[in-house]
Amino acid sequence: MNTIPPFDLSEQFRTIGAEINQAVLEVLASGRYIGGANVENFEQQLAAYIGVSDCVACNSGTDALYLALRALNIGAGDEVITTPFTFVATGETVSQAGATPVFVDIDLSTFNLNLEQIEAAITPKTKAIIPVHLFGQPVDMTRLMAIAQAHHLFVIEDCAQATGAEWAGQKVGSIGQIGCFSFYPTKNLGACGDGGAVTTNDPEIAATLRMLRDHGRRGGYYHEAFGVNSRLDAVQAVILQIKLRYLDEWNQQRRKVVDRYHQLLSSILGIVLPQAPTGGKGVWNQYTIRVTDRELGEISLRDPLRVTRRDRVRTQLQSKGVNSMIYYPLPLHLQPIYKSLGYQVGQLPESDRAAREVLSLPMFPELSIAQQDQVVYSLKDCLT
Repeated sequence: MNTIPPFDLSEQFRTIGAEINQAVLEVLASGRYIGGANVENFEQQLAAYIGVSDCVACNSGTDALYLALRALNIGAGDEVITTPFTFVATGETVSQAGATPVFVDIDLSTFNLNLEQIEAAITPKTKAIIPVHLFGQPVDMTRLMAIAQAHHLFVIEDCAQATGAEWAGQKVGSIGQIGCFSFYPTKNLGACGDGGAVTTNDPEIAATLRMLRDHGRRGGYYHEAFGVNSRLDAVQAVILQIKLRYLDEWNQQRRKVVDRYHQLLSSILGIVLPQAPTGGKGVWNQYTIRVTDRELGEISLRDPLRVTRRDRVRTQLQSKGVNSMIYYPLPLHLQPIYKSLGYQVGQLPESDRAAREVLSLPMFPELSIAQQDQVVYSLKDCLT
């Protein structure tokens, strides 16, 4: 029995390893490891790819979000509307900036923000919206930008899982005032370590971002603000330059994997397949199904951490050599760090349900037909 990982970086490295090795050795020989031409070249290349005037590289996707909030002067007394069904960094950075996250439920078909509920969450304290293009599927940015503009709100796109995704022919990260990217290794465009970037079409925002990422200074030892140390190193920059050249090809391979998953899984009862929103072009960082649970109801409202049918299926899959992931088992509004905000189980029911039903199957561009067959047949066995 072959074991299939959720994501396999070794296959990717076998393809481009020689290029990466040469580029990294050149950086090491240069003695220039922080900043410099390699980082600047990557910033220019990513800006051109996304379709913006400016890109500011930083240490991580989390830092990208934090720097974006700081650059827009969002802090104490402000509210930021976002989704509870995401990685903690989306809400965590809002809190770290001094503002308060306001969680709005999701659309269960796409796992993205339910745009029908945003306006009801807007108050005089609301300053921004952070849509998350979750699992590589773009939010309806046409509608979201119309809401934001009507209420004079900033839009910070969380593109951590969606590099290369598009809405209405425009790359995510180029539509709101700011786009935030993560280059964590498992992302569509992943570094060999941590990394992130912020994109914008506003040169003043870009200048502020550059200042904040380097201890609040524009040069020398004169500091205008309390900044952070968040710099992308040159080794990661040259690796990302190489990988950026392959990104569209890899994303297209992901779509082929998804098409086959859809074909093989469409007739199976007891699961709900992920949907791509009409008007967008996704990049499928994850292929996340829902394992429906007939037992969900009042008992689960009292105990959101109870073992679900999804949990049992995942355990059975693992015994068959298929490793899957749960993104995310507990939504942000129910996390211990946000207990003070007063959210209750059942208040955001679609997010609660998603957390108990989602299961991300193995997904990477190099996933073979044989591996995919093993995933599908194993899943069928677990569901019967």
